[in-house]
Amino acid sequence: MKIVLAEKVSPATLAIFQKEAGWNVITADKITDLPAELADADALIVRSAVQADAKLLAAAPKLRIIGRAGVGVDNIDAVEATKRGIVVMNTPGANAVAVAELTLGLMISMCRKIPQANSTMHAGKWDKKSLQGTELRGKTLGIVGCGRIGLEVARRAKAFGMNLIGYDPFIAPVIARENGITLVPIDDIFGQSDYLSLHVGLTPQTEGLINKTSIAIMKKGIRIVNCARGELIVDEALAEAIKSGHVAGAALDVFRSEPLKDSPYFGLDNVLLSPHIAGSTDEAQEAIGIQLANQVRDYLKLGVVQNAVNVASLSEDEYSEVSPYIEMAARLGQLLSHAGGDGSSSTESISLTYNGRLAQLKTDMIRNAAISGALHGADGVNRINASAVAGERGIRVQEDKREHVSGGTGATLRLGLHWTRGSEHGDWTALATVLHGHSPRLLSYDGIDIEAELAGTLVIIRNQDVPGVIGRIGTILGEAKLNIANFALGRSKTHGNALAVVQIDTPAADALNKAIAELRKVDAITSVRVVELGAL
Repeated sequence: MKIVLAEKVSPATLAIFQKEAGWNVITADKITDLPAELADADALIVRSAVQADAKLLAAAPKLRIIGRAGVGVDNIDAVEATKRGIVVMNTPGANAVAVAELTLGLMISMCRKIPQANSTMHAGKWDKKSLQGTELRGKTLGIVGCGRIGLEVARRAKAFGMNLIGYDPFIAPVIARENGITLVPIDDIFGQSDYLSLHVGLTPQTEGLINKTSIAIMKKGIRIVNCARGELIVDEALAEAIKSGHVAGAALDVFRSEPLKDSPYFGLDNVLLSPHIAGSTDEAQEAIGIQLANQVRDYLKLGVVQNAVNVASLSEDEYSEVSPYIEMAARLGQLLSHAGGDGSSSTESISLTYNGRLAQLKTDMIRNAAISGALHGADGVNRINASAVAGERGIRVQEDKREHVSGGTGATLRLGLHWTRGSEHGDWTALATVLHGHSPRLLSYDGIDIEAELAGTLVIIRNQDVPGVIGRIGTILGEAKLNIANFALGRSKTHGNALAVVQIDTPAADALNKAIAELRKVDAITSVRVVELGAL
């Protein structure tokens, strides 16, 4: 077995590979021609400098795995790796403690004015009066994103005597309770928090989460910490809120553009800025290297796939048959992930029933695609690690295979999400298939039969089954200059309710928002949601 360490790793990382008898380990200091070294290599280990692009991978015909010591895989062509049957792994969560500790450190620095105390002392000033601080004890910390890092923050903040509230639709309530977190809707996070800490990934739903509207909901005097992604904050809105005194302070470790060269935060004394150092500790970097070495070793020796970011191993024929259902499952999961509307519900379990021919295929990737879609927006989830992420978050996954079905479409997936909201609970369900070998189709939604394409921008409307609603929908969308690509209808057989799934051409955001607002004013319409599934 040949392992090529294309960039410097810690001695502990190297030792894990060197312990394996018969393994040939090539370290970065011995490499003069990387493509030549990869000609007979089984594994490639990189950090961020080496570009594992299509050209480099073409020089590695035996390569089975690429390990990235870190989270981001922008320097790895995962699509090309997948085509070549190469597993791509990263190391999410290895720096969770480091990020959590900096988060608490920034909170303490703000409430006790540590940077100001240091700068005035170095200037020869003894200015105790202006440095009167506050305590974390008794304050409410709102945690947006209760994944690995969010939970580590919670455990530390609890020790300071803080009250913990959290927002994360993708964590089971029992896990939150075990960590002292009360799950609440996002607007309650904004309205109740003395400190707000962000720990979510970047998605269309989270981009610009902190904006003029959300800041207006926030308690006066709130302090905001961001060690996640710079794009979560609309910088101009936050800077204005700080200048006005509505937001008492902010501590930011990440930015939309890095390195930071120009910013509305420059010159604001109550804004702490650090150059993306949350994960930069000796211990975190050591942990990342050791975790990656163990993952790569286990894959090469045992075939165990951990923290992969691309598809699992399938033969060419197997992948050809199963791939349309993988995409269908992901879209079906994403469709149901939006069923909660405001995100105030928590998913407790996910059920999958494979029917007909689908039950005869290798369904691991179909399952993971459905789960990753259902957990759409959860930090770090992908189609390889989805089952593990669900397990970590206390979400049960149940599967059933039924090869023999009577009548109807020969291969379908029924997906169900069991949810809770306080003392309430219920299920969202949907059934889908693939037509013509490539077109994912919705066949039913919460018990209402309907056929609609699972693609593009979908406006999902629930309404009372009364005359005039369909015409009103068409009129409102037309007045907003939104072109209808497909219009699917279904009706409940017993409850007098109806469902419309309207596919519209790529809309302008303002026009779409205006149309949605108008649709919600219609008395017979009970709910309106927009789901973006992308083009086929």
